[in-house]
Amino acid sequence: MTLSRPFRRLFAASALALVAAQASAFDTSARAAFVLDYTTGTVLMAKNADESLPPASMSKLMTLYMAFEAIRDGRLSLDETLPVSQHAMSYGGSTMFLNTQDRPRVEDLLRGIIVLSGNDACAVIAEALSPDGTEAGFADLMTRRAQQLGMTGSQFANASGWPDPNQRMSMRDLTLLASHIIEDFPQFYPIFSEKTFAFDGRAPSNIHNRNPLLKLDIGADGLKTGHTSEAGYGLVGSAKQDGRRVVFAITGLESERGRAEQSESIVNWAFRQFAERTLLKKDTELTRADVWLGAQDSVALVAKEDVTLLVPVTPGTRLDAEVVYTGPLRAPISAGQQLAELIIRPEGLPEHRVPLFAAHEVNSGGFGKRMMTVSQVLLGRIQETGPETGEAM
Repeated sequence: MTLSRPFRRLFAASALALVAAQASAFDTSARAAFVLDYTTGTVLMAKNADESLPPASMSKLMTLYMAFEAIRDGRLSLDETLPVSQHAMSYGGSTMFLNTQDRPRVEDLLRGIIVLSGNDACAVIAEALSPDGTEAGFADLMTRRAQQLGMTGSQFANASGWPDPNQRMSMRDLTLLASHIIEDFPQFYPIFSEKTFAFDGRAPSNIHNRNPLLKLDIGADGLKTGHTSEAGYGLVGSAKQDGRRVVFAITGLESERGRAEQSESIVNWAFRQFAERTLLKKDTELTRADVWLGAQDSVALVAKEDVTLLVPVTPGTRLDAEVVYTGPLRAPISAGQQLAELIIRPEGLPEHRVPLFAAHEVNSGGFGKRMMTVSQVLLGRIQETGPETGEAM
């Protein structure tokens, strides 16, 4: 016979020292979008986020990530010069205006990709790192590395984002990639906030970073724009305010102006509508769980760490939370033993689960305690079923 059953205990918002409201939903006009609170890992918005779409120049972030890895691993150096092939020179669109007589430094090529969105610079990097010296060979490496990073919706045919039916990325993948760049290569990330780069005095009209957020005082510091007729206008962006960072990717906008307006609105919405709050201090009793055959009838449940979450901040609606465990819990119970789970559901955001632990030990009850408990259970069963009846033989 088992007496275990699921227990669910609901808590009012006051139990977690928080009153929250549903953040007003952001209805973007982008074809696809993904917005991540980088600091807490909270997904703030996802619209067609896993659809594999033409990424245009936003896919240059993958080329940059692999170049950063090569520098870190010693396969490239910032001062190293690289040859420019006829293939690289033949690229149109956004370029550094390289020719086959040039020997640009790797550091200049990185700035040429980040600030100027140079297709030719991407090809130079790709050919240097490709196992067979071709951009196509490097694209194969890009696809494999993307899979290793968890970017399951990405496939590459080139290093620059030049239109190709086999060049595809999802907005979730682009946001993940941007997060990796920020986390893995802080020494290179400041380049993404540079507003101009004039390579060798060439094309003085083509020295400006196209990221519209860098002109605004909203904490923006990256990452990469993209545009083709097939993809529309897109941006992988990031901004930091008061210790919080937001990373996002959008695509499919109809104009540069639309891209700029949507990007600014997303940043403002993410910072104004959400804030980090400490909902529960570590080792603070949240509730008590029933104990079976123990020296005490219940045990206090606590979290081992402070529970800090990103939540909506507009006053009005209470936060949903519940504690779930299978009980009653059987003694003996050790202090620090994991017993239950706190489930927190901020409106409009993913739920968050926190393990809860015994605040103290509970020893097994003595013989008298066990007999009393068994008697109570049997008495309860008799009361539920009634006395047995039958005919004497």
